[in-house]
Amino acid sequence: MAKMEVKTSLLDNMIGVGDMVLLDPLTEETFIHNLKKRFDHNEIYTYIGSVVISVNPYRSLPIYSPEKVEDYRNRNFYELSPHIFALSDEAYRSLRDQDKDQCILITGESGAGKTEASKLVMSYVAAVCGKGAEVNQVKEQLLQSNPVLEAFGNAKTVRNDNSSRFGKYMDIEFDFKGDPLGGVISNYLLEKSRVVKQPRGERNFHVFYQLLSGASEELLEKLKLERDFSRYNYLSLDSAKVNGVDDAANFRTVRNAMQIVGFMDHEAEAVLEVVAAVLKLGNIEFKPESRVNGLDESKIKDKNELKEICELTGIDQAVLERAFSFRTVEAKQEKVSTTLNVAQAYYARDALAKNLYSRLFSWLVNRINESIKAQTKVRKKVMGVLDIYGFEIFEDNSFEQFIINYCNEKLQQIFIELTLKEEQEEYIREDIEWTHIDYFNNAIICDLIENNTNGILAMLDEECLRPGTVTDDTFLEKLNQVCATHQHFESRMSRCSRFLNDTSLPHSCFRIQHYAGKVLYQVEGFVDKNNDLLYRDLSQAMWRAGHALIQSLFPEGNPTKINLKRPPTAGSQFKASVATLMKNLQTKNPNYIRCIKPNDKKAAHIFSEALVCHQIRYLGLLENVRVRRAGYAFRQAYEPCLERYKMLCTQTWPRWRGPARAGVEVLFRELEIPVEEYSFGRSKIFIRNPRTLFKLEDLRKQRLEDLATLIQKIYRGWKRRTHFLLMRRSQIVVAAWFRRYAQQKRYQQTKRSALVIQSYIRGWKARKILRELKHQKRCEEAATTIAAYWHGTQVRREYRKFFRANAGKKIYEFTIQRIMQKYFLDMKSTMPSLSPVDKNWPPRPYLFLDSAHKELKRIFHLWRCKKYRDQFTDQQKLIYEEKLEASELFKDKKALYPSSVGQPFQGAYLEINKNPKYKKLKDAIDEKIIIAEVVNKINRANGKSTSRIFLLTNNNLLLADQKSGQIKSEVPLVDVTKVSMSSQNDGFFAIHLKEGSEAASKGDFLFSSDHLIEMATKLYRTTLSQTRQKLNIEISDEFLVQFRQDKVCVKFVQGSQKNGSVPTCKRKNNRLLEVAVP
Repeated sequence: MAKMEVKTSLLDNMIGVGDMVLLDPLTEETFIHNLKKRFDHNEIYTYIGSVVISVNPYRSLPIYSPEKVEDYRNRNFYELSPHIFALSDEAYRSLRDQDKDQCILITGESGAGKTEASKLVMSYVAAVCGKGAEVNQVKEQLLQSNPVLEAFGNAKTVRNDNSSRFGKYMDIEFDFKGDPLGGVISNYLLEKSRVVKQPRGERNFHVFYQLLSGASEELLEKLKLERDFSRYNYLSLDSAKVNGVDDAANFRTVRNAMQIVGFMDHEAEAVLEVVAAVLKLGNIEFKPESRVNGLDESKIKDKNELKEICELTGIDQAVLERAFSFRTVEAKQEKVSTTLNVAQAYYARDALAKNLYSRLFSWLVNRINESIKAQTKVRKKVMGVLDIYGFEIFEDNSFEQFIINYCNEKLQQIFIELTLKEEQEEYIREDIEWTHIDYFNNAIICDLIENNTNGILAMLDEECLRPGTVTDDTFLEKLNQVCATHQHFESRMSRCSRFLNDTSLPHSCFRIQHYAGKVLYQVEGFVDKNNDLLYRDLSQAMWRAGHALIQSLFPEGNPTKINLKRPPTAGSQFKASVATLMKNLQTKNPNYIRCIKPNDKKAAHIFSEALVCHQIRYLGLLENVRVRRAGYAFRQAYEPCLERYKMLCTQTWPRWRGPARAGVEVLFRELEIPVEEYSFGRSKIFIRNPRTLFKLEDLRKQRLEDLATLIQKIYRGWKRRTHFLLMRRSQIVVAAWFRRYAQQKRYQQTKRSALVIQSYIRGWKARKILRELKHQKRCEEAATTIAAYWHGTQVRREYRKFFRANAGKKIYEFTIQRIMQKYFLDMKSTMPSLSPVDKNWPPRPYLFLDSAHKELKRIFHLWRCKKYRDQFTDQQKLIYEEKLEASELFKDKKALYPSSVGQPFQGAYLEINKNPKYKKLKDAIDEKIIIAEVVNKINRANGKSTSRIFLLTNNNLLLADQKSGQIKSEVPLVDVTKVSMSSQNDGFFAIHLKEGSEAASKGDFLFSSDHLIEMATKLYRTTLSQTRQKLNIEISDEFLVQFRQDKVCVKFVQGSQKNGSVPTCKRKNNRLLEVAVP
């Protein structure tokens, strides 16, 4: 049986209001209250018509599972509760089925969740589009481009741990079936000033921290980097570590993503080399130096960093050093070279770092585009996803905030235009009369910024190009002259200020009345950031690099292609990019996601109404609602409308046979809804006031309750009747079974009684027969006994005459002989096994055999031990000889000995001959290795331990470093005089060296090992074999050790350890080293 599909509506089980267009009354307070109510119930998505409002929950919610994807797939936009998947599905189906290019505009301030929203859109589209090897590869490349761009373009800010510091627009291209073919990414205004300086509490771009945390030691050595963040001036230390962020794991993710996207190994290495060069640029420092002519010039303090940068990039060190100290200015046929003072040198260094990183980022975007672009020439459908910075209002707003807010002004302008256009087109399509809507048009603000003659950007470019002294103050003076009368511009000297001289504004500032509110801009840095100058000497030095990637990033440095024309300013470039973006967006059907940050603490379950109110204002959400509901607040197709409300009319319930529109007309006429409250379109019913819709919902709710009551009544009656009939049938069955049971019980009782009577009778008969048999048997036994005694008497009487005096002795010897014979035959059948450890032995049968029994046991044990030894190989004999030696040395002397008896002596625990890690160590030793084991060498100064490789050969004792395999110490066995250890259950032992020998210059050795018994035994045997002298093994809980010129007492004490059963060593004073044994 097919599973019934259950459809719901946006209006069902609604928490608050799911669509703000239906909010009544519409005020700022009710708008915020509705958002908060839904946020508190984990409903983070709300609609304004077709616009999705997304409130960042700052935690994971179970609403993005594959099941949710299937729920929203191919569903009407208003059919389910608000969700970003609903908008994604609507956009994808419009693109696939209606052949309309789409764009999804995601806006909001930093930390509002724009990047995550763009990921969710892309993951949903990837999940619902087609399958296949090539399609899956394209989808994987599109998705994996995100980690790469996030690593190089995102950073931790005070508002967001993963803030996008660049704008991104991705065009995803599809074929006629809706399968992805590829994509094109455009980036806007990377915040490259972050490379050289970060505000307090913020970090540089993620990739720097990921590289230092996740790269291997070999890679860091190759890039000439160290893992310590504090070694680099460009990295802020107060926020170097971010809670919940694993930079090392993210680095591995980025490397894997680069491989999936299509980066070759040499390209990925080249990118990391450029990143390393940027990091090391920040460590170059300058010092002032006066010349003979009185001019100040700068010199590099430490040229080691410069040398490493040049080795990384393949640049001649002298060329780069001169580029940091001199500037060459070319005008027509003349070249003028001037020295740079310290401040100018630092400016040149930072400008190079910023340009190098920003150009690398642009190269990455272009390289990703090469990999993900569509390979076919067929006509494509396009879905654009715009993830760009939101409106920014900080305490100190500079050039970056100015152009970011300019971009948001343009987006707001196109948003209002396209929303009104969409409303007007729907009204015309449905044949509904269109009424003019009054709204604030921010074109005047856009014109204030972008006007080619009097716009702020045009005047900033003009000021940058003007000869003479150009400063931020001269730029502000020009603004005061040109923009003083503009109603959206204010400064300290403007006519729109409250007085002739507005003292409420600081010096060197101007204020613009944006659509989102007033923003105060500091003019400091406007000119420099707009110029974005990189000295030509540095460009040419970069072009001369032996590094192919760096050379390609600076084509203007080619001496054969010198262009004396001034490069375009940052403002003009961004203005052109925004114009191109706006032109692109106007050719597509727009879909909007407005992201809102609920609090500044990046914490879950906190909703700051003041902060949300501020965002609602500058996002223009209330104005959006007013535009959407200026005519009719709600519209719905006739079929779902009739399906939802048909139970309110007797003519349409339970089924309407005619057209859906006719059914809706009958329904509204019978409900007596005023005619002015609704209009009939071609395919939809339009409802003017939300109160009318809520009235319909209330009537529907009441009607559903009545229908539910009716259904319950009928169901309960049916259930009671069914229960009665069931009980009646059950009573008949129970009675029949009971009668059967009673008869069965009566029969069983009669049967048991008959059996009892039968058993008593049979028992009486059996006992009677038994008594008769027993009497007969006793009679027969008595007769036999009497006959035996009589026969014995007759025989003794007959043979008495044959007995002699020694008859008793012979009988005794015969008896003893038979007893011995029986003893040996029994011994043969009960002999124990041939195992030497088998202690079983047959018991002694007679006391007089005690000595013979013990001697036989001894002889048998010696014989089976010999048989067992004859099976040994030479290697096994050697092992048992070592075990025997260990027993003689340590049995009943060392508490550790019993645990070592069952452990085989292996000797070579490290497998030096097989492990390539120890190849260097193996080559350095010509002799046979008897022991190869890792021991802990006790530090003479503080008692701490260091891992060392302990090697014993035929003639020497060697110590080597565990990591590098380098030999640290070599001691001839003739210089070893004694080995000392405690009697307790620990692995500490000291090797005493002959005084005056070369090996004893630093004193005796104190070690700790898990194989102490084996090492001491092999050392004892090897020394005896080579020197023909027995090595002294001292076992004492207190002994002296020679450390250089001092003798230190090593004392073993009992104590409880924090780290379990591991003994610890601690230096108490200059003369005492204490070992605590648990």
